[in-house]
Amino acid sequence: MNNETKLKEIVKEKYTEIANQSKQQNATSCCGATGCCDDDLYNIMSDDYKVLEGYNPDADLGLGCGIPTQFAKMKEGDTIIDLGSGAGNDAFIARRFAGATGKVIGIDFTESMIEKARTNAEKMGFNNVEFRLGDIDNMPVTSNKADVILSNCVLNLVPNKHKVFSEIFRVLKPGGHFSISDIVLQGQMPDQLKKAAEMYAGCVSGAIQKTEYLEIIHEAGFENITVQKEKTITIPDNILLQYISEKELEKFKQGNLSILSVTVFAGKPAKDSRNCCEPESGCC
Repeated sequence: MNNETKLKEIVKEKYTEIANQSKQQNATSCCGATGCCDDDLYNIMSDDYKVLEGYNPDADLGLGCGIPTQFAKMKEGDTIIDLGSGAGNDAFIARRFAGATGKVIGIDFTESMIEKARTNAEKMGFNNVEFRLGDIDNMPVTSNKADVILSNCVLNLVPNKHKVFSEIFRVLKPGGHFSISDIVLQGQMPDQLKKAAEMYAGCVSGAIQKTEYLEIIHEAGFENITVQKEKTITIPDNILLQYISEKELEKFKQGNLSILSVTVFAGKPAKDSRNCCEPESGCC
């Protein structure tokens, strides 16, 4: 098993566990995944969805690090895709914007999450919200399908971020756009945290440098790249001490590392002038 496959299996295992527990249980874990954090981290990582139209508490597992739906410039009739859709929280809010004439597609690679989201959609009688099982770096969606793509604290869990943004470009219609909330870094993370599988599944050690993240988006062909919102994430000491010593913790606090939640917007050009080959060939 290669490292990329191993990391995916770690994430799938953790998020299967999350799908089968309550939001209250998830609220005491690091981005819902590590089972080791306190309420402070949950309050810092997540934003409050309760004030948004379309909010369904059954679909909110407390796993996000932003609210991309607030910035996504969705409109009635849009086809909207939510990457890493979980129990359907962002997808159901997006439906309020898409209206009866629009369509929302959620994609998640965890079977238990898909089952939970489909159950929630059936309870609410939504016939224009669909959930598909699949990897977001190999989406089960045809090219040029979506007007808008959303994602909330998910891309940091994917080892190959170049591939994900290439897929986002493929699936968006010309002139379409995305709004994605994610975790990025400024400064260097201690090796012990980088290597911790639990921290990876907890949305932290899978994060990359902010400059690299934005450059990947640029390289994928997107334009009008904008950071719509940014906030600092602080990991409580009791979490860090599970992976580093007290001496290392002091050094960590005095270092230059910032863990940031960012919401990023970018658009696919109305006309692609890059002279690329077909997406299947992998040369674009």
